[in-house]
Amino acid sequence: MPELPDVEGFREVLRSCAQGRVVRRVDVRDAGVLHGIDARRLREALEGRRVTGTERHGKWLLARTGGPTLLLHFGMTGRLLCAHPDDEPEPHDRVLFTLARDRQLRYRDQRKLQGLWLAEDDRDVVGLLGRQGPDALSVDRAAFESALASHRGRLKAVLIDQSVVAGLGNLLADEILWRARLRPGTPANALTGPEAHRLYTEMRRTLRPAVTAGCVPPRDSWLTGHRDSPDPRCPRCHTPLRRTRVGGRTTVWCPSCQAAPSPTGRR
Repeated sequence: MPELPDVEGFREVLRSCAQGRVVRRVDVRDAGVLHGIDARRLREALEGRRVTGTERHGKWLLARTGGPTLLLHFGMTGRLLCAHPDDEPEPHDRVLFTLARDRQLRYRDQRKLQGLWLAEDDRDVVGLLGRQGPDALSVDRAAFESALASHRGRLKAVLIDQSVVAGLGNLLADEILWRARLRPGTPANALTGPEAHRLYTEMRRTLRPAVTAGCVPPRDSWLTGHRDSPDPRCPRCHTPLRRTRVGGRTTVWCPSCQAAPSPTGRR
């Protein structure tokens, strides 16, 4: 599933392929990915418009035109890529944006769980993103710790709740919790001050290289590099990893490194 680093990579695709260029043609090959608009309205709104800027908030990508704003969400299987207009479309290329003779932006999505929205103005943008929490890459420590302290849910579930902090998904949450040595099922509002500080620090340390890589990289020194191994073991202490479900998501963690809190709240 695309998470913040993946969508930041898609933002770079959008910037390099489309920014500063005029949308010459919009081809909707599957209207099932359009939300609140039809193919005709999308064409009318964007054809002849210049892409003036790109933004990302959490897992959302925004293409600004100086008028309507195109918002894209990639669900579980979505991608954005730059192709040549003469290249044969793939079966899951849902919407094509031709920008020049040699540039075409393609929204590709197999499962179609999210898609494309059109905001007529900034008020519409705010309405579409209004339930999103602060972006995980830019939220400050005080706001992050305050958000955790106000939620009683299990820590993993709170981290992947986009209304709390936007951009973290399953892989990132597991990686960050493993680095911070915090158990996924710990109540979010039970963290001590040092634990919340450590969690914020490890979130920042995890996001920076992940954004550079354009994904959550499966490196040997990362939990992500071992979670799908036949015999998954912690890359730090070599204890067999455990697999449970938290917040409805498969959760991988180390029972040794991520110790449970004691009855007194000390670890």
